[in-house]
Amino acid sequence: MGDIKSALEIAMEKVERLGEATDEERLKWKYVPEGERLAAKYLKQNLNLVAELSNYKENVIKYIKEGATDILIRNINLPKDDLARRNNKKAMEGLKSLKSDKIGVENIYSKMRSIFNHYIEQGEQQRKQAYERLKVEFEAKIQQAIQQQLGSVAGIKINVERQPQFQEEWRKIQTQLDSQYIKLLDEYKQELSATA
Repeated sequence: MGDIKSALEIAMEKVERLGEATDEERLKWKYVPEGERLAAKYLKQNLNLVAELSNYKENVIKYIKEGATDILIRNINLPKDDLARRNNKKAMEGLKSLKSDKIGVENIYSKMRSIFNHYIEQGEQQRKQAYERLKVEFEAKIQQAIQQQLGSVAGIKINVERQPQFQEEWRKIQTQLDSQYIKLLDEYKQELSATA
C-alpha cells in the first residue's frame, strides 16, 4: 500500500507545480483591488477617476482600470427607483471616462437606456397588471376558504396585500418579470467589459 498524504502535502505539491507568480500576476493582485477601491470611492464621493489614474505608473493603470471597470459595471442595475437611476448614471459616466472606445461604449449605453426606458414605461404597466391580477386571485382564494370554513362570507373583508403568502408570491412574480430585463442588461454588461 502506498503512502497516504495529508491535505497539506497535496496542496504543497500543487503549489510547487504552479511555480512562482510572475511580476504581471503580482501587479494584478495588487492593483485590481486598488481599482475596485477607487471605483467604490468614486461612486460614494465626487472623485475624478481620470485625475486619480494620473497618480499611478503607466504599467499598473490597466489593472486599476480593470478593477474599477468591474465595480462600475456591477453598479449598473434596473432603474427601480431614483437612487438606482442616479447610481446608473454615475457608474456609466465613470466607465465612459475609463474606456478608450467612447463610441463603442455609447452604442452599448444606448441599448441599455432602451432597456431602462422600456422597464420604466411598459414594465411598470406590466407590474401593475400582474399585481392586480394576483390580488384578485388571492381575494377569491381567501373568500373561498372562509366560505368553506364558516359557510358565509358576508361582511368579512381581508386585506390580502398584508398576507405573507401574497407578499411572497408577489416577490416571485416581480423576479420573474425583472428576469427578462436583467438577462439583456447582463449581456450588455458583458459587452461593456470587453470594450477597450
